[in-house]
Amino acid sequence: MRTGTAARVGQYTALFGYLVFLAFPFLWLISTALKPPRELGSLHPTWIPRDPTLDNFRQAFDEQPLLRAASNSLIAAAGAAVIAVLIAAPMAYVMARHRTLLARAAGGWVVVSQAFPFVLVIIPLFLVLKNLRLINSVPGLVMVYVVWALPFALWMLVGYVRAVPAELEEAAAVDGAGRLRTLVSVTAPLMAPGLAATALFAFVTAWNEFFFALVLLKTPEKQTLPVILTHFIGAEGVADLGPLAAAAFLATLPSLVVFAVLQRRITGGMLAGAVKN
Repeated sequence: MRTGTAARVGQYTALFGYLVFLAFPFLWLISTALKPPRELGSLHPTWIPRDPTLDNFRQAFDEQPLLRAASNSLIAAAGAAVIAVLIAAPMAYVMARHRTLLARAAGGWVVVSQAFPFVLVIIPLFLVLKNLRLINSVPGLVMVYVVWALPFALWMLVGYVRAVPAELEEAAAVDGAGRLRTLVSVTAPLMAPGLAATALFAFVTAWNEFFFALVLLKTPEKQTLPVILTHFIGAEGVADLGPLAAAAFLATLPSLVVFAVLQRRITGGMLAGAVKN
């Protein structure tokens, strides 16, 4: 009895420590964003600002086009998430239901492609986009994000397709449904947690991505939010800490909102009781 209680206390202590570890950067970011300049330069920083102010937020919007950059990021991230899921879902269905040598080779290539560094693929992608005249454009960036997110999205969805009982598809086939109708009406609804998790992964990855956006987008009107945040750092590497923290805090909110909206889909057990053995 005492051993079980001690183990439970240890588990909750470790969980609390992990939560503090995760929350510390975000809470410190909020604290920094609300501090006036004299507190930011203090040798004895405090958690709670003594004289909280919103001037850093106003200064951030005055110095940089944050709304336009956020709009570009939203278009790129949402477009990449939707397109990646639409492409990966039918591909994952074929790979999961038809376990041929070609499907296994494709699955192996998906895993290997995740090891490719950004620097290795940026030159071929740049040349392709240059020929398509999509350099310095948000649609071109969306195409790059889809290519980068597709392998992992496909790998995730293959597992979710295999978790759907084949008996349901066989029953749909007996009722006269074709492959496409079965995928749309039977398999896809049961894959909703997987589709939501995949879309969330693609969205957050594209929203936070910096390297491709820095290389492919040259004009400030087309740049995304992570690139604009670097403008708060001067030529000598000195950061305008208050406005930078305020802008960075605002940049984290969309990811949190998307996760809050989709978290039930991600954690929901929609397959429970679907088939009786």
